Amino acid sequence: MKMNSSLYFKQLEIGPMQNYVYLIGSTETRKVAVVDAAWEIDTILNIAAQDDMEVTHAFVTHTHPDHVGGRFGSNEIPGVAELLSRCKAKVVVHKAEAEALKGLSPSDLIKADSGDKINVGGIDIELMHTPGHTPGSQCFLVDGRVVSGDTMFIDACGRVDFPGGNPEQMYYSLTQKLMALPEETILFPGHNYSRLKQATIGEQKQTNPYLKFGSLKAFLAAMGYR
Repeated sequence: MKMNSSLYFKQLEIGPMQNYVYLIGSTETRKVAVVDAAWEIDTILNIAAQDDMEVTHAFVTHTHPDHVGGRFGSNEIPGVAELLSRCKAKVVVHKAEAEALKGLSPSDLIKADSGDKINVGGIDIELMHTPGHTPGSQCFLVDGRVVSGDTMFIDACGRVDFPGGNPEQMYYSLTQKLMALPEETILFPGHNYSRLKQATIGEQKQTNPYLKFGSLKAFLAAMGYR
């Protein structure tokens, strides 16, 4: 697969919950988007600045606090609100979860839908709605890569027992959307829960147990729903 030579793509493990944050943009225009800026906003912005990149967008896979900030137990995670106080950026969130982002004005938001493409400095990032972990969970497709948030991990998938989770939707997001991508597509997950930082869709078809159920009924049973 021929890759875009001007693509800037960086995977960072940040925060106490082994979150992966991504910087995606263009080496030509020096514009970049941050995916799931929740923890250590200073660190994220410093890394972008060191690479001479200007943050213009904040992409959101879903609105759980460990991905966007907010109240988490007794802690307040700075998140995208802190990011926007430090730079001029548009927040790209699926329209089903836009109301969950507190403290932001409507002018800060791009309420997205599946199939939308957001241009970041000349790099198109395509959005794919993948509900199941949350109603507005979405993945980001760019240049043979898919950033999957908490929909799919390496050899696992996201939980469906949180408020808004839906095991049936998760099954279809995995089997009809992510598994339908070209096998050479490289999966980049939302957390470091594996010895691997990335894997291809073809490899995941071989090793991910959550992709091996031949029916919705079997998947639901394995997830504890009978």
